[in-house]
Amino acid sequence: MTDPKIAEYPPLLFFDTGVGGLSVLRETMKLLPNAPIVYAADYAGLPYGMKSEAELAARVPALLGRLVERYKPILVTIACNTASTIALDHVRSALNIPVVGTVPAIKPASTLTKTGVIGLLGTRATIRQPYVDRLAADFASDKKLLRHAAPDLVYAAEAKLRGETPDPRVIQEAIAGLIDQAAGEQIDTIILACTHFPLLKDELSEAAQRPIQFIDGAQGIARRIANLTKNTSWPTDNQDGIFVTTGELADIEPYRRALGEYGIKRYETL
Repeated sequence: MTDPKIAEYPPLLFFDTGVGGLSVLRETMKLLPNAPIVYAADYAGLPYGMKSEAELAARVPALLGRLVERYKPILVTIACNTASTIALDHVRSALNIPVVGTVPAIKPASTLTKTGVIGLLGTRATIRQPYVDRLAADFASDKKLLRHAAPDLVYAAEAKLRGETPDPRVIQEAIAGLIDQAAGEQIDTIILACTHFPLLKDELSEAAQRPIQFIDGAQGIARRIANLTKNTSWPTDNQDGIFVTTGELADIEPYRRALGEYGIKRYETL
């Protein structure tokens, strides 16, 4: 049964494989502090970065269809770079509400770099996508874009949100994967092309051991969400956020303290 408050005030629905999408939710809450939130995590499907394009093109629209039917959101945000680069068009075709995707911040990075050498950290699935090639060709054709797959950063971010210390070896290996490439020593800007990675920005910056600007798309996504919902009437006070998992509720217990900082108080399974 739909919650009466959800019926009165349709929520914003955020979707990711895990807690990475909190980096997008954080920026959205700054602009829309009273918007009701449903945060859905496909823990049963983690990690997306190791799945085939065909698997994700089928899985993501099916899950979002069920979530939209249950929670009746006003807008869906796919707060996952891998899912967005593969399944965004499929989802938009399947749903009749606005769907905001998450793409690597290549355009803003190209305007920030002074050396002309940009690093990109993402999952294996994201960095090999033709979509990323097109973004690079359109906005950074005169720059050198070095890519590195760092899937273990996903697990490091998840550990941090559970209150654990991320494995410093994983952080170091991610930075070295870019810096050790030809021309890598000239990198002055690194794109965090997975929504989990901004949760580790402090650790990555420390591991770099020199001034590097880290950039992600969360602020731009939040502005897009705010613009698309600018005529929406939100509640006058904060609503308890809902966390939905495709996995086991017991597995979410270690995250509850961190999730509570985002106003998430209710937990459900899909």
